[in-house]
Amino acid sequence: MITFQYRVASIDGDYANLERIDAPGEGYKLVARALLPPEIKEGTKLLYEMLQYSILEE
Repeated sequence: MITFQYRVASIDGDYANLERIDAPGEGYKLVARALLPPEIKEGTKLLYEMLQYSILEE
């Protein structure tokens, strides 16, 4: 199973820019906020697996 870890770099209206934690040089991924957990804010860490995003608990 492929998993990725992201950090919410910025929120712009209905979209969020995500940055890979394990590969920060790859740039940003623009994702619709409707696909993300509603309680995200800038700096929130996310786990992407099985076509879903969830908040990483630390």
